[in-house]
Amino acid sequence: MLHFLKSPYLKQDINSIESVQQRFTNHLPGFGKYTYRKGLELLNLPSRELCRLYFDLSWAYKVIFGYVDMCSGDFFELRCTKTTRGHPYKLFKRQCTSTVRSSFFTERVVNIWNCLPCDTVDFSSLTAFKRTIKCVDFNGFLNFT
Repeated sequence: MLHFLKSPYLKQDINSIESVQQRFTNHLPGFGKYTYRKGLELLNLPSRELCRLYFDLSWAYKVIFGYVDMCSGDFFELRCTKTTRGHPYKLFKRQCTSTVRSSFFTERVVNIWNCLPCDTVDFSSLTAFKRTIKCVDFNGFLNFT
């Protein structure tokens, strides 16, 4: 099974992973007096949850644009509608009734992918995509407290 397919989705699991980086940043000289968020900001580091989100979006880009040797139709279905809003690579969101299934890669990335702003994100190459998604505010999609 591919390691990226399942990601922690329970708040306690996300907090547990974040606590590892939090302990590290608190042990850096002079950073013990700052909150975890402030320490990340001063160090210019993303949270672990945000790193997983960047990875998910990059992997979705690779699948959709054929950078990996797998059929994108097995993972995603491009929406056929001609919308005037957003980017032209929107994905069809399948109905999901299982909580476990909703945390699976193909389910969790669709809403975020479809909300990517076309004026900020550059879809012309993988390098440009990775660079520009770092300029997007994903706070509405993050669970870490």
